[in-house]
Amino acid sequence: MPIKLLGVVASGVLEAAGDYESIATVTVGSGGASSVEFTSIPSTFTHLQVRAFPKGNRTIAGENAFMSFNSDTTYTNYRTHTLFGNGASVIAQTDQSVGDNGIYVYSFQGNGGDSTADMFGAGVIDILDYANTNKYKTTRSLAGYATNGTAGLIGLTSGLWLSTSAITSIKFVPTVGTSWLQYSHFALYGIKSA
Repeated sequence: MPIKLLGVVASGVLEAAGDYESIATVTVGSGGASSVEFTSIPSTFTHLQVRAFPKGNRTIAGENAFMSFNSDTTYTNYRTHTLFGNGASVIAQTDQSVGDNGIYVYSFQGNGGDSTADMFGAGVIDILDYANTNKYKTTRSLAGYATNGTAGLIGLTSGLWLSTSAITSIKFVPTVGTSWLQYSHFALYGIKSA
């Protein structure tokens, strides 16, 4: 059953903001996974949303993720803007891309060596107008993680994929570590217009 969110318009009246419909979920098994990918995404929605509780195997703080579309890993096709903070300072940065694997999603995951076994990152990523073949694709994400009271980050990231192709697959890989750890969870939702 779709989840319906309500929003308040200028008149103060509640209106439907669209339906969220589950498309697919992935939970990483005991062997870990070098990447998580959603494929064969239907074009029947207006936007997509990914909700994730990821954890990587990097042993120090500061792990993030690359998000790429349709197996495109050409770094010149991606742009990233990030604002992030750790409770003491705030940093803004922009990158054409910090690697060759897609949009850089900042503060996306808990780290294997810096947090307790049951502490994962959390993130929500919106992929706007993903099936529109008349425009480039934009994304926004809010993600963060804690490391058992010793550190933590939260990041707001916007991204751009310089392609008019409809998005049919989304892939997530760690930026520095080599795998997602067991119980990392990714869920893909389609959003229908109101």
